[in-house]
Amino acid sequence: MKRLLISFVFFCIIGPRTIFADVLVHAAASLTDALQEIAVLYKKDNNENVQFNFGASSMLARQIQEGAPGDIFVSADELKMDDLQKKGLILTETRKSILSNTLAIIVPEDSKTVLNTIQDLLKIKGNIAIAEPQSVPAGIYAKEYLKKVGLWNKIIDRLLPTENVRAAMAIVEAGNADAGIVYKTDAAISKKVRTALEISKEEGPNISYPIAVLKESKDPQAAMKFYQYLISDQAFEVYRKYGFLTAESLK
Repeated sequence: MKRLLISFVFFCIIGPRTIFADVLVHAAASLTDALQEIAVLYKKDNNENVQFNFGASSMLARQIQEGAPGDIFVSADELKMDDLQKKGLILTETRKSILSNTLAIIVPEDSKTVLNTIQDLLKIKGNIAIAEPQSVPAGIYAKEYLKKVGLWNKIIDRLLPTENVRAAMAIVEAGNADAGIVYKTDAAISKKVRTALEISKEEGPNISYPIAVLKESKDPQAAMKFYQYLISDQAFEVYRKYGFLTAESLK
């Protein structure tokens, strides 16, 4: 009964895919702009539609586990993909780590805040927006890094957890937080915030975006076709345009 309810609610939100899309992709919110552009290029080349369900990877993985339909999953961390693999919900042979990212500290565009090092976060007296640090990849990465540099316990009372990384950025854009911790790729697309401090790949957490075809895909052939496009040279040009890094496994 629960699985039927989840599928019905998901159908109401996403819509009848048989009309709108050949492929349905569950993807991390931070990939929204890049994947939407890739889908436009794909339709131009193949005359096939792609529909997306963007959100926190933890939420997407839970939806898939509870029976939500879909063809491909692109996660912002390996753990959520691990969960699906253990439950036999992905085609293991299609699992591939394709992208990486870095963290950035953002502030409102008109903020006078200057951060020379991560320790300068202590100078910010207001709230700091962050993706939910217990389950959402961007928040987990941020928590890992803040613990590494000894700041987690010092600023935990000023952290504002949100449902995903885009929500964290939106709070800063609206002026409801004095700073936020997001991916560098998210910070780059907003005109309402500016990057006060970038965390280098060497200093920050190991961020990894894996992809896999879902075992319960309703159209495996269409799923594999778009999967191959997502790992093609054309797609990687778009990823890099938005600031994503190529995964170490592909270098």
